[in-house]
Amino acid sequence: MRFAVSLLTVLGIASIIGTVLKQNEAYANYVVEFGQFWFGFFDLLGLYDVYHSVWFLAILVFLVLSTSLCIYRNTPHMLLELRAWREHATEKSLRAFSHQAEFSLSGNPQDVVGRLGAFLSGRGFRFKSVQQDNGDLLIAAKAGSYQRLGYIFTHAAIVVICIGGLMDGNVPFKVQELLGWKVVETRDVPETQVPAKSRLSVANLSFRANMTLPEGAQGNVAFMRMRDGYLVQELPFSVALEKFRIEHYATGQPKSFESDLVIIDKDLKEPLRATIKVNHPLIYKGIAIYQSDFQDGGSKLQFDAWPLLSAKADPRPVLGKVFDHVKTGEGEQALTLEFDDFRMFNILNLSEDEHAKPHNVGPSVTYKVRDSQGQAREYLTYMQPLMLEGRPWFVSGMRTLQSENYRYLRIPADGDQSLGDFMRLRATMFDAARGPEIARRLSAKFLPADAPADTRAKFQASVEKLLAAFAQGGYNRIAEVIEKSVPEAEREKAAETYIKIVGNAAFEAFSISREQAGKAVAQPDEPTLRFIHESLNSMSDLFFYGTPFYLQLTSFEQRQASGLQLTRSPGKNLVYAGSLLLVIGIFAMIYLRERRIWLLVKPAAGQVLFAMSANRKNRDLDIEFERYREQLQSLMQGA
Repeated sequence: MRFAVSLLTVLGIASIIGTVLKQNEAYANYVVEFGQFWFGFFDLLGLYDVYHSVWFLAILVFLVLSTSLCIYRNTPHMLLELRAWREHATEKSLRAFSHQAEFSLSGNPQDVVGRLGAFLSGRGFRFKSVQQDNGDLLIAAKAGSYQRLGYIFTHAAIVVICIGGLMDGNVPFKVQELLGWKVVETRDVPETQVPAKSRLSVANLSFRANMTLPEGAQGNVAFMRMRDGYLVQELPFSVALEKFRIEHYATGQPKSFESDLVIIDKDLKEPLRATIKVNHPLIYKGIAIYQSDFQDGGSKLQFDAWPLLSAKADPRPVLGKVFDHVKTGEGEQALTLEFDDFRMFNILNLSEDEHAKPHNVGPSVTYKVRDSQGQAREYLTYMQPLMLEGRPWFVSGMRTLQSENYRYLRIPADGDQSLGDFMRLRATMFDAARGPEIARRLSAKFLPADAPADTRAKFQASVEKLLAAFAQGGYNRIAEVIEKSVPEAEREKAAETYIKIVGNAAFEAFSISREQAGKAVAQPDEPTLRFIHESLNSMSDLFFYGTPFYLQLTSFEQRQASGLQLTRSPGKNLVYAGSLLLVIGIFAMIYLRERRIWLLVKPAAGQVLFAMSANRKNRDLDIEFERYREQLQSLMQGA
């Protein structure tokens, strides 16, 4: 018994873990969350799929066998006790009871027996009268005998619940995998290329699988996550998604979402149409189809690819589609764009006040840029400028590993809320052919008109050299130049001078870029100078961005996909029934008290012996005995 209780405790703890720890996630997610060491330790314990782990199922099997044996051994005796009246109790045994009393018998014995029967019936006792050989009459009464059924119900409930858990525990698959008949697929291959060893037939007893359907698509298989891979679960019908709908709150957060599904089955005269939403599944052929989540279903995207490190200022168009790959460049410079996700709404709190309400900042796209060596960086780019510190910025995050946080590139938006002014300024600053003109304008502005020609030439050469260094690596490259060519004691002053020169050169470059774009002449006012200063900082960050272009999302054609979870759980009803049986059994064991009363009527001696017992000797029994003793005393006196 102690061992069984210990196992139930282990099951309870395991169930808590299975509830708190999200089950059947991709292993990469667990590695990111726990680290490599704890990931391996938890994997060894089977905590990522607790309810299907070998040790969990083994405990269920043991509990079924041991509890069934316990029921088999004890139920006949309990049923016998349930039916027994114990009408053969002797006077000697009754007088040995701790709760017994004796009354004087007056009046007609038959009338007294009638009154005693009415007394017992009025208090919920069933009784049986037995005439003894010596002329005495024994009345054996009982109430609450069904309390013993609580023991049977409780233990039977444990068996039923464990059997239900085993039915939904993928035991057939565990056996097939042990025999080598089934293998978890770990390759990223199309569903049609998954071998039969990694597929489960429609006869599979139980499963919990996922299906993602874009609008207008249909499928007849679902995918079961299994450790570091998956299995393909075949379905006895096809599911098609006609329309996916989603409602949002004013903040942009999802409020509700639902899917219009069509079930296509050869057993149906015509397709079955139904709408499902969260917590309102469609159940067909014993398979429940739940609205699980939603994601992009292959939206069409259009970008402007702005060059970042060359002297070109104009973008080139790039067309893409979520889940598709686009190649750009040739040879060792070839890059592959892998579009992973498009999100129409992004709910963020960009305020410095952490208690401020988040709001929708518009669409974003997630993609990877993979080089010819197979190394990839992941990018998260927002379509619209984000208001940060009271000013609009184009924002794009980059990371090399999914375990890392994004590092963000911020580019100031111009007065037209575009990248135009920044990109034209960057192209001019990085264009070596523009260096002499920028240097000439600076010398004309800051050197006296009568300055010697050689002084003017040296100044212009220094400016051109400084611009070339900035174009090679931003402020970091200028810092390297200072470290190599300036004594340590003079570096701080030199850095201030160089930064000032770069800032003035950037203003001239900004003026040149606006002149070429046919825009108004730049004025050295506070907004313009701040824009140039922020642009220079962004240009320095470009060299850490990891890709030679910036993808700006310009338009899209959204296509949504519905995430469905399909479950076949025949053991569920057994678990529900067992849980109900368990509640009934526990209530019967706790709140029903088995009580027995014996009344021995002795006409010859003129006495009535009263004895009482209960399955639990507590204060309640003492109180009830005293109450009945006083009532019987009054009854005897009245008789």
